[in-house]
Amino acid sequence: MRSKLIGSWIVAVGMWASMAAQAAETNVLSASEKAEGWQLLFDGKSLDGWKASDAPGTFSVADEQIVVHGPRSHLFYDGPVNQHDFKNFELKVDVLTFPKANSGVYFHTAFQEKGWPEKGYEVQVNNSHTDVKRTAGLYNVSDNLDVIAKDGVWFTLRIRVQGKHIETFVDDKPIIDFKEPADWQGAKDNPSRRLSSGTFALQGHDPGSEVHYRNIKVRALK
Repeated sequence: MRSKLIGSWIVAVGMWASMAAQAAETNVLSASEKAEGWQLLFDGKSLDGWKASDAPGTFSVADEQIVVHGPRSHLFYDGPVNQHDFKNFELKVDVLTFPKANSGVYFHTAFQEKGWPEKGYEVQVNNSHTDVKRTAGLYNVSDNLDVIAKDGVWFTLRIRVQGKHIETFVDDKPIIDFKEPADWQGAKDNPSRRLSSGTFALQGHDPGSEVHYRNIKVRALK
């Protein structure tokens, strides 16, 4: 019996150590990521380098996460990395959605004080909202209608843009592969939905929606 108790204790300690190690790695870059050129956009402690529109109170920081919960608002990256202007890039971010949540990650966008961002593309974050357009789709351009991530479980959303090519992934599973046509006139709801360059933004969609973000990392591509 004593040996079984010792064995159980060792397993429990090992699990705790593993969890502690994972927690310690939140919002930091590994040696391999640094070598590959990745940079952090969120320090896990504050919203330094970010600027909110409409209702700034929608965004807060807790437990090393950006918490998005409140009236419509958008949080634009306004910090020093690449002078917040990205053209060809790879972005990855860990996402946690709650039931009925709706959010999104914009790229090639620009700060505006009110309303839905006009410039750039939105990558949808939505696993159970009444809007049927689901996570990782290019909103109103190349939508994804399949539920590929679950509420209450962290997943990694990755966006890759190079030239006229846009790809999205969830936990490294390819979701969208879109090439902007040479004669592209923008999305059906907005002609400004086109590739150019710009910053990133996180969306606060409505007061009933709650989404958390962490490990926001980007690397520039040639």
